[in-house]
Amino acid sequence: MFFRRKGSLRREYDEKLVQLLEQQKNEWKRQERMMERSLEPSEDVICHLKITEAKYLYLLKEAKQRKVQVKKLK
Repeated sequence: MFFRRKGSLRREYDEKLVQLLEQQKNEWKRQERMMERSLEPSEDVICHLKITEAKYLYLLKEAKQRKVQVKKLK
């Protein structure tokens, strides 16, 4: 009775994790392109890039650990 929602909650949070993973990946790639285009990137920009990359890699590790399937659109 109390454990019926377990599957739906897991599915809901897995979907949120996938959305967050995509957002973080896009942000990381955006900052990476910005850094490549700049002549002399400041330490602040480099720091933000590394933080964003670390967040993305953490979420990727979490998704792998939870065995989340990411549906690819063609």
